[in-house]
Amino acid sequence: MSPNLTDDDQHTRLHILPQHRASIMPATVGRRFVEIAMIFICLWNEVVAKKNITIRPRLLLPENYVKEVRPPSRKNTPVVVEFSIFVVDINSINVEDMDFRVDMFVHQKWLESRLKLHDDIFEEGDDYVTLPPEFFDNLWQPDPYFLNSKVAEIATLTHKFSSVTLYRNKTVRYAARMHAIIACQMEFQLYPMDIQICPIYIESFSYSNQKVRLKWSDSGVTLNPELKLLQYNLGQPLELEESDGYMPEKVGNFSRLTVYFRFERQIGHHLIQTFAPSSLVVMLSWFSFWLGLDAIPGRVTLLVTCMLTLVTMFTGLRADIPPVAYIKALDLWMAGCMMFVFSALGEFVVVKVLDVQYQYQANRMPKVIPMRISAMEKGQCQTVANWEGGQVRSRKATPTATTPGQQTSLQGNGGPPKPTRRQSLLSVAWTDTDTGVEKIMWREIDKMSRIVFPALFLVFVILYWPILLMKSS
Repeated sequence: MSPNLTDDDQHTRLHILPQHRASIMPATVGRRFVEIAMIFICLWNEVVAKKNITIRPRLLLPENYVKEVRPPSRKNTPVVVEFSIFVVDINSINVEDMDFRVDMFVHQKWLESRLKLHDDIFEEGDDYVTLPPEFFDNLWQPDPYFLNSKVAEIATLTHKFSSVTLYRNKTVRYAARMHAIIACQMEFQLYPMDIQICPIYIESFSYSNQKVRLKWSDSGVTLNPELKLLQYNLGQPLELEESDGYMPEKVGNFSRLTVYFRFERQIGHHLIQTFAPSSLVVMLSWFSFWLGLDAIPGRVTLLVTCMLTLVTMFTGLRADIPPVAYIKALDLWMAGCMMFVFSALGEFVVVKVLDVQYQYQANRMPKVIPMRISAMEKGQCQTVANWEGGQVRSRKATPTATTPGQQTSLQGNGGPPKPTRRQSLLSVAWTDTDTGVEKIMWREIDKMSRIVFPALFLVFVILYWPILLMKSS
């Protein structure tokens, strides 16, 4: 109590307070009653709305309709469900996860003879009526699914993109916009000219082929005419197939539909990014054959740079596809290019070793000066004389008339020696007997390499591309 109030005031307040509380209680109870009434009205509206959704199908379905039971058919005759797909887009062809994403419209059509269709539900001139997707929950529905899909769902934004259409002949047509990620077992032996065949298997989950039979409609699978893929060409027409597959998990034969997509990889990108640059690098390595051994730093730098360029290029290409246990066509090409550059580097090492050996032996011995000796008789020429071991001897002896006995006597008495070349420089240099010009082996190897290397690379290209094209076709 407040200390400023007197005893009379306090006694009066004690008597007034209960009366004040009594006047407040009706207002509070009334406000709460209004709130409860509003909540009850909202709940009633929801119940009525739900009743409107569930009551409406009862106007089309008989009282004894059971949606868990398939439509009646002849004895031992399955219900035929026609299937069709309109492919809107194919994207995200993932070679690492070996799958691709497809956006499509899926259409199913079957005959429901138990429907009660009145003429007043059809608009004038129409033989069908489109109902909201909630109506589909009250009907018997087939249960097809994508056998090799990782994810499959109906597209939604503010609601599910699906609809149900009823025809006068009691045919039900269900349409839905779907997203699916389909697994595909890809092969990369012919990469980058590989062709991936990716099927989509559609199968009934619960009903065997004796109960439900899936069938492609007349439209089958249709592709969006504006559909374009980034790295692939989509082969057309698509291959459709109807079959019955035994499923050991479900212990029975089930009707199955299959559509095969053919993805042909575009080679233009790899021609520009891979084959053309690697070929130019190989050709660039051939320039080393025209550089003499006096340009050793330039020759070594050129060959090593070509090798490192190919290694870097090959490493970058390996990131585009998953690591596989087998050899790809691109691996053979890159291995061939690297082999040619490595062979050019090995050729340089060989000619350098031969040059060192030639310089060492040439500095040990006096140089050979080819000369011609005038013929003394009958205008015949003497052979080129070479210095060897401090003695001058001719490679050819002037033919003279001798008797067989004289020849035997000359040979027996250690006659003129047989014509020989300089044994000390035989492996690195020799003298041409026709022109008398000294030829060095490492220079001859360089000259031969200028022809042999391009010829072998041309043979490699001629063998590589026809075989690859034949296998890919």
